[in-house]
Amino acid sequence: MTRKDLITHLGLIAVLFALHFLLPTYHHGIFARVMVLAVYAIGYNIAFGYTGLLSLGHAMFFGAGMYGMGLAAYHFAIPALPAWVIGVGCAALLSLVVGLLALRTQDVSFMIVTLMFAQAAYLIILYFSEFTRGDDGFVVPSDMRAIGPWDLSDESTRYIVALILFSGALMISLWLVRQPFGRVLVALRENEERARLLGYDTGRRKLASLVISGTISGAAGAAYAGLFGYVGASFAGVQYSIFALLWVLLGGAGTVLGPFIGTLFMFYLIDLATEVTEAYMLIAGVALVLLTLFAPQGIVGEIRRRLWKDLP
Repeated sequence: MTRKDLITHLGLIAVLFALHFLLPTYHHGIFARVMVLAVYAIGYNIAFGYTGLLSLGHAMFFGAGMYGMGLAAYHFAIPALPAWVIGVGCAALLSLVVGLLALRTQDVSFMIVTLMFAQAAYLIILYFSEFTRGDDGFVVPSDMRAIGPWDLSDESTRYIVALILFSGALMISLWLVRQPFGRVLVALRENEERARLLGYDTGRRKLASLVISGTISGAAGAAYAGLFGYVGASFAGVQYSIFALLWVLLGGAGTVLGPFIGTLFMFYLIDLATEVTEAYMLIAGVALVLLTLFAPQGIVGEIRRRLWKDLP
């Protein structure tokens, strides 16, 4: 990890911290949500952007974290921080089980298997509706949304907690990709057969990548439940796996800053489009097509290609 890397990424964290005091209420809330969902995208990027594992089921990890935290607080009155740890543990365990099974396949088969697992997880949530509240979801009790004296429903506290989570995920991602392990993941993405011939245990490294990815995504889901107080089946649906893929592609797959930039871009694109027309997804779709045509490597990917070759 170079000094320039640290300055760039710590600089972004410093800017986000300064925005806490400068943003108006509306944008303050949006940035808090974007930072949490960017953590989800960071997790997805480790599997897809760096390892080349195209998953259509990552929402099940996000949902595992969300339901692990939410149900622990809702049914068992477990405080926010221990409940968050439970949510992260649920996501880590699920990603390990899914990885052991899904990684027996490759390429398109892997994509289809992860999609099937995600749909099965979504249907389980609906089937056990007496416990999960099904498609309606549930609100996390307000007295369980606190860490000591800090109330997570307070806008200022929520922003700071979201920033701490995002900062941790961002720096872990940066550290990971600058380590030999991260470089092996890139080698797997580029040519798995050659990496195997060089003596690397590709299966074990792909499993480790998927578990790390699912755990970070689950941490985002658990934090979302605690910070915004709602748990719903739609967050575990296939569309939320597609969202993560879009955020990573927009920002730049295989870049550390790409997931945050892609998430931020998509949020504000849709927000501005809703002010123009009810068919806001049409405007968003046109913008995405144009970006794909003229910046195929994503926003940060194009910056790396054209201006900053060493940008991680």
